[in-house]
Amino acid sequence: MIKLKKIEIKPDIYWVGGIDWNLRNFHGYTTNRGTTYNSYLIKGSEKTALIDSVDPEKKEVLFENLRRLKIESIDYVIAHHGEQDHSGTIPYILEKYPMAKVVTNPKCESVLKDLLLLADEDFIVVEDGQEISLGNKTLKFIFAPWVHWPDTMLTFLPEDKIIFTCDFLGTHYSLEELFIDNPEKIYTPAKRYYAEIMMPFRTSVVKNLELIKDLDFDTIAPSHGPVHTDREFIINCYKDWSSDDVRNEVILPYVSMHGSTEKMVKHFKLALEKNGIIVKEFNLSEADTGELAMALVDAATVVLGCSTVLVGPHPKAMYAAYLVKVLRPKTRNLSIIGSFGWGGKMVEQLVEVLKSLKAEVIEPVIAKGYPKERDLQLLDELAGKIKTKHKDLGIL
Repeated sequence: MIKLKKIEIKPDIYWVGGIDWNLRNFHGYTTNRGTTYNSYLIKGSEKTALIDSVDPEKKEVLFENLRRLKIESIDYVIAHHGEQDHSGTIPYILEKYPMAKVVTNPKCESVLKDLLLLADEDFIVVEDGQEISLGNKTLKFIFAPWVHWPDTMLTFLPEDKIIFTCDFLGTHYSLEELFIDNPEKIYTPAKRYYAEIMMPFRTSVVKNLELIKDLDFDTIAPSHGPVHTDREFIINCYKDWSSDDVRNEVILPYVSMHGSTEKMVKHFKLALEKNGIIVKEFNLSEADTGELAMALVDAATVVLGCSTVLVGPHPKAMYAAYLVKVLRPKTRNLSIIGSFGWGGKMVEQLVEVLKSLKAEVIEPVIAKGYPKERDLQLLDELAGKIKTKHKDLGIL
């Protein structure tokens, strides 16, 4: 069992979670540094509360941490969010500490009943802004829906200036220390986490950043990754990523079967670069979707390169289009380049997937067979159109 050298955040407040160094796939996303399932114990002068539990695979780690602290009773288990990586061990906690009650909001109560088969008598249901006293410490509950489920809430501990934020402001990053000495170390994994999990809820991220901005806290304790003692670092990252600002970048994911689309992609990339535009190219046959998701956070334009299979898009290109759709980046422009053999509706089907995005579709360039000189000229013209769009946005 890997143990942190220090688990005390502030007096009588402890990290008691689990670390999964070897996890490389979390809900379909790559986690290069594994993750943590953060659970926090708060010992008040009268009552004791556990903030979230851990994934069931790590339940023995949680119980070992509680044994190390000689915890004989728990009065409240605060459930911020019903997903099992946070809630899955709650039934085992209630079995071991039968005096405990699950404190959560009405939506999360419903989720926990469905997922964990908990009973009505297991719960204390709170309203937004409600408080529970632990004696010398107060738990204030703040509803923060859609970061990233509708049931999410946060807990503010004013006496110790700590906010427990569930998935919000988190990072998939296995810990060597409870606190990180240089927050820049987690910039990339934090951005990857935001891109894959929070970006579809960008407007809710903005609302919830506004919700907590005036609270007096100096420590952020999320459900994944390190505890932040520099509140401004991770908050400023989220402000940047969730803002409407875009960069002078074109994201160019593509798949090519016999070289025609690849020829177009290589020519188009050079044309964009000659126009002063940064290009991030992703060969979908081997690309890490997490890297693609991160690139989508800031880019002004996405151009999908696609081969035609039978009468429609190559499945990998269709998946990429669907990924863009569900991640809902702040991309302003979209287009498609590619090739077909004898016919089909590749463009129409891709546009149909992407139409829900608030982005302008610039006329695609589609070649019949291997691209000819005229097709390459059209790619040059498309690069010029994108340059104009970026200039109009004031980013070039």
